[in-house]
Amino acid sequence: MTCFPVLFGRRSHSSARLDPDIEEEFSGLPHVRLYTYKELRTATEDFSPVNKIGEGGFGSVYKGQLKGGKVAAIKVLSAESRQGVREFLTEIKVISEIEHENLVKLYGCCVEGNHRILVYNYLENNSLAQNLIGRRHSSIQFNWRMRTRICIGVARGIAFLHEEVRPHIVHRDIKASNILLDKDLTPKISDFGLAKLIPANMTHVSTRVAGTIGYLAPEYAIGGKLTRKADIYSFGVLLVEIVSGRCNTNTQLPTEEQYILERTWDLYERKELVELVDESLNGEFDAEEACRFLKIGLLCTQDDPKVRPLMSSVVYMLTGRMRVDERNIAKPALISDFMDLKVRKKPVSRIDMHTQASSSSASYNQDTTFSSTVSTPATATFTARYDQSM
Repeated sequence: MTCFPVLFGRRSHSSARLDPDIEEEFSGLPHVRLYTYKELRTATEDFSPVNKIGEGGFGSVYKGQLKGGKVAAIKVLSAESRQGVREFLTEIKVISEIEHENLVKLYGCCVEGNHRILVYNYLENNSLAQNLIGRRHSSIQFNWRMRTRICIGVARGIAFLHEEVRPHIVHRDIKASNILLDKDLTPKISDFGLAKLIPANMTHVSTRVAGTIGYLAPEYAIGGKLTRKADIYSFGVLLVEIVSGRCNTNTQLPTEEQYILERTWDLYERKELVELVDESLNGEFDAEEACRFLKIGLLCTQDDPKVRPLMSSVVYMLTGRMRVDERNIAKPALISDFMDLKVRKKPVSRIDMHTQASSSSASYNQDTTFSSTVSTPATATFTARYDQSM
């Protein structure tokens, strides 16, 4: 059996051999840089807690300084998580050959012994979940211009994945904690562990349901048929979150305001969308543009996936180069309409449920578990199969 480092044209200090399945997965990725475990231990000062910047269901993320002075985010997967290994492989295969201003950049990885580590560019300002959605103690002041730039940047990143990459890539977990911000607050889409490739000759792929409740498109949650429109739904929810500055679900609010899409639809019908705009802006925003963004959010979350626009069209609408056709806006697919889905609780190996607070400090990771004592309600991140009897 060939030793893994040979595939990368680099010599490793470890004599450990790879699992044959993993070696086969990486045989077609000769351009991914291989780091030794020793290099990454040195970069993170022996994975010091001081350097930890995130912790999730699949491991921890550390800030580290590589040889030559480059700062990186080093994502260490838990050795016990087989699902984490699969997502590790997926993330490398998806992101290693593509590059875009609004996607995180993969520097390389480490697969030495039982170590599974991803090395990404370090982004100074963490995530939208950390700094904007449902938070009020971030030092960053998100003015209206900054929010519009973030919305447009994320849309451009998804449009690139959906329409320019071949085969097309569906991210499957677009959400506030997976949008990271660099020093200039340029948004970067992260966490490609759940991503799926959709060949041009296929309308959809059938797969187990994976994603985050609150951002999850209902037709995908119920039927397991994945299309690019599932990401568009998630983006629509995120768009409304950015404009409003609040998370998609908050059970501490009055019943009629708990689910952000329900609230958005109600205000749209009453022609009072401007009331949803984040109060922290203190009225310093373009009301017409803000309402346009919220209408685009409604378009992206329509119950009928066929009515949802392509992401390139979303970019045009956000930038004012395409008119928002309100004739296509109807009541969106609301989270409250499918919150009672029957999720099978056994076998355990088929369900991976974690709690992710809207005020999470997660970055560079997925499925992060936080304490239930936070002030804002939690959304469930899950991978599950649904009862076929529904």
